[in-house]
Amino acid sequence: MVPVEAADKVRSAMAKAGSGKQGDYESCSFSSRGVGRFRPLTGANPTVGEINKLEEVEEEIIQTICHKDLIEKVITAIKSAHPYEEPAIDILPRFEIE
Repeated sequence: MVPVEAADKVRSAMAKAGSGKQGDYESCSFSSRGVGRFRPLTGANPTVGEINKLEEVEEEIIQTICHKDLIEKVITAIKSAHPYEEPAIDILPRFEIE
């Protein structure tokens, strides 16, 4: 999840790191929008919001495919492009069924 205004930057970083390749295509991804909610706790350094105050941000969920050998490189790219101190990153296995 990433604030909408930073989504293109994160999506581009992911593609440059090698995610989103399928067959003769590259930079493949899917996005959906929603509202993210969080409360920064004492010790946090939030990009958005204030300590101990519940925040709502319009965010975009970016989904892409990534070869398992590139996961660490792509995560590093996400973290360097993402504005949040602790971006939420989910990794799900994908199985090819023929």
